[in-house]
Amino acid sequence: MDIGHRMKELRIQYGLTQQELADRAELTKGFISQLERNQNSPSIGTLLDIIQCLGTTPAEFFTDEEPEQIVFKQEDYFEKTYLSFEMKMAKPEPEIFKAIIEDAGIEPKETLFIDDSEMNCKTAQNLVRVKNDKKYTYIYCDSCSFI
Repeated sequence: MDIGHRMKELRIQYGLTQQELADRAELTKGFISQLERNQNSPSIGTLLDIIQCLGTTPAEFFTDEEPEQIVFKQEDYFEKTYLSFEMKMAKPEPEIFKAIIEDAGIEPKETLFIDDSEMNCKTAQNLVRVKNDKKYTYIYCDSCSFI
């Protein structure tokens, strides 16, 4: 492991200058610079002080593992999505909502409608009222929210 590189990496991550780290660890800026360039080696006690000043633990400092980055894709959230431009249909015409419900083989109460237009949300909400007395469908848009 490159201790100097790791020190510098953490120092920069926390927005510290070499002087600020040196002040916190009661060392000189020159010594911190030498450590970061691997031109000097700290004692175990000094290294533990620096690690503490960097806001980490020895275990975290010496781990080489990068945190796993999990990336979710659209299909991880939804079984099926419908985009009006792909369907060549326009909102807020009720036909698009009816086509989606029919294609998916679901009831309006089983849908989640997301839009940034209040008019489109109201059209979807009206369709829900016609087909579903219990109104369990959640409809969301930036300026309105209906249940």
